[in-house]
Amino acid sequence: MFRPLWLAAAWSLLASPAFADDWTTWRGVHQDGRSDETGLVEHFGLDDHLLWSAPASGRGTPVVFGDSLYVWGYEGTGANVNEFLERRDVATGAITWHKTFRDFLSDVVYNRYAIGAPTVDPSTGRIYLQSSAGEVMAFSPAGDILWTVPLQEAWGRMTFPNGRTGAPVVVGDLVIIHVVTAAWGLQGPARDRFYAFDKATGAAVWNSTPGIQPIDNSMSTALVTVRDGRVVLYAATGCGNLVAIDAATGDALWRAPVSTAGVDGSPVLFGNLLIVAHDKENLDSTRTGRMVAYDVTGATTPQTDGTSPVLTSKAWQNDDVVGGSSSPVLVDGVVYQVTPVGDLMAIDAATGATLWKKSISVDQLHASPLWADGRLYLPMRDGTFHVLKVSREGAEEQVNIQLQGEALGSPSIADGRIFVLTTERLYAFGVPTPHKATTPAALDLPPAGPAARLRVRPAEVLLRPGDKVTLEVDLLDAHGRVVGHTIAERAESWIPPTAKVKSTMNAKFVAGALVAPADAGLTAGAWKVYAKGLEGTTRGRTVAGVPFAEDFEAIPVTETDPTGATFGWPPLPWIGARFKWDVRDVDGSKVLAKTLDKVLFQRAITFIGHPDETNYTLAADVMTHGDARQMSIVGLINQRYLIAVKANQRVLEVSSNQERVKESVPFEMKPDVWYREVTQVITNPDGSGVIRAKVWPRGEAEPTAWTIEVKQAQIHTHGAPGVYGFAPRSLHRVYVDNVSITRTEEAK
Repeated sequence: MFRPLWLAAAWSLLASPAFADDWTTWRGVHQDGRSDETGLVEHFGLDDHLLWSAPASGRGTPVVFGDSLYVWGYEGTGANVNEFLERRDVATGAITWHKTFRDFLSDVVYNRYAIGAPTVDPSTGRIYLQSSAGEVMAFSPAGDILWTVPLQEAWGRMTFPNGRTGAPVVVGDLVIIHVVTAAWGLQGPARDRFYAFDKATGAAVWNSTPGIQPIDNSMSTALVTVRDGRVVLYAATGCGNLVAIDAATGDALWRAPVSTAGVDGSPVLFGNLLIVAHDKENLDSTRTGRMVAYDVTGATTPQTDGTSPVLTSKAWQNDDVVGGSSSPVLVDGVVYQVTPVGDLMAIDAATGATLWKKSISVDQLHASPLWADGRLYLPMRDGTFHVLKVSREGAEEQVNIQLQGEALGSPSIADGRIFVLTTERLYAFGVPTPHKATTPAALDLPPAGPAARLRVRPAEVLLRPGDKVTLEVDLLDAHGRVVGHTIAERAESWIPPTAKVKSTMNAKFVAGALVAPADAGLTAGAWKVYAKGLEGTTRGRTVAGVPFAEDFEAIPVTETDPTGATFGWPPLPWIGARFKWDVRDVDGSKVLAKTLDKVLFQRAITFIGHPDETNYTLAADVMTHGDARQMSIVGLINQRYLIAVKANQRVLEVSSNQERVKESVPFEMKPDVWYREVTQVITNPDGSGVIRAKVWPRGEAEPTAWTIEVKQAQIHTHGAPGVYGFAPRSLHRVYVDNVSITRTEEAK
């Protein structure tokens, strides 16, 4: 099977047949906040050119494709808060479909949901979204969920209280996102990583680690362009870098250090100058905030620590600009940036010189301005919506409307209509007769060349005992364009020379597929894959089925820490285990012990099974060091619920999000005493359910009654089993031993 692809469609930024006036992505078709619309109404308000409005809560941007408006938001209160994606009619605002999904095991606080945007693929009409819980989802135009990738459970996505997710980017046959993950093997260390998935199936295609250890997360959305014949992504990261990545392969091309912490703004490109602003401390001074421009054609310096080369060609910097989480807009050589204190600034894109500054409001958060027809459309945090006539010489305000709620999402424009979403309402302003804009051009690519390398999909395999997955192969030319597609001819287990753990995956290659045997066990490793005279790589894990048991006795304790104590490595296939846990001898047994050397990992969420697992009983022995005044937290994760003993608070608690699902009962855990914990999640036919657990001193008789039972109107029906440890300020270890997973009998 070897079929050529229509390359112009496969690698155009917005492939035909998109309508000319659609706003299918967070930052629009030009990726810099510009619209080609003209003839827009100059003056409008709540009583003038308001086409419709409707109750809705969100902090992001609605996107438009044809007669469909797609809105990402949230609804409900307390334990019943849901995020949703809905399709509305552009002309009337009527809801065609409305799909909900729930947060789980996250830190999102104060309704900080839906900070970002869905993305529509114009070639198929499908909609892609990353939820606040870290699920990448694909929806059909009819609202059916086509596939879901749980980044937290499968890839170790880390969670942050700010809830910012940004937006996916569709590039050819790929949908690309970036998040901070700590997974396994080479991807065990926490990094801001980019992931590409097959937009049709959700299969992993590549992942990339272009930066260094992050300080926080970033919602910067990648900008896509062609450079030297290849499609390149430019974005900012949670480690304070601008980065460049080959969109076809995930190869990290370079990074440019910008700040000491995460950069949230999306960059803009002016010729060869890549421009972004931030509000963090600068690398060369204690001053906070800066706008910088790097020449992307400049020289790079190779690094000896294994990170990507560093771009050193800074063209200019402006220390008067503070960027925050609002992205700049680039128009006719002028960069327009809103600061966190509510100022609008105009910067010369070629030199970085400040052209002017105008105070708009008292503060700003997230929302980026949109430019169309000579005007900037600018929502502000206080709910005001401003329209300003702008040029290099200055700005003149034409509209100032007070909307309901906080206006934290960027606006969108399509067919003469202007859409704004606040934390309380969705608005559509404009004229009822659509106005067509010019058609955006596709990316300009040279002719395709001969096949030069393989791209294996999936790029990472996850198998339970008895599972199998076909290894598909894309044939790429030297510039990353897909010139053919086939099935792997051969695959062989392979240990990369850089691997710190010499491990292989227990699977066999049979007729183009990897097959896990019935006794696969916990294994992980890499594979070399061959087809058409070329080779590529993939990697994978086999994880626990049901039943499963782990007592850690078979793990060698031969490593030495800086104190001289010996330890061993936790099971390699467990997501998020390395660096957060190790195996130590305690009380004459080998047990899983929470590490204390990295404050970034003072909390450890570690998944030990498959994300689709359901209807299981998870049990383990648990213990904490400390004293009567200060101990740590230890527990288990069952179907997306954390059931943990909070020793300091003297409670046993069930939670999924600390502000949404959190119930507890009194329970006193003594330090340095082992307890047995047993957990279950029971699902009822109507979608409700109960989370229950019992905890008692190990060695004593198991109590008949459950220690805690928490009823939920909406229950999570599946989720990877896991272990949890939280050592505040990395002071006191927690321990886990004798983990078991069994199938739960039908509830009595």
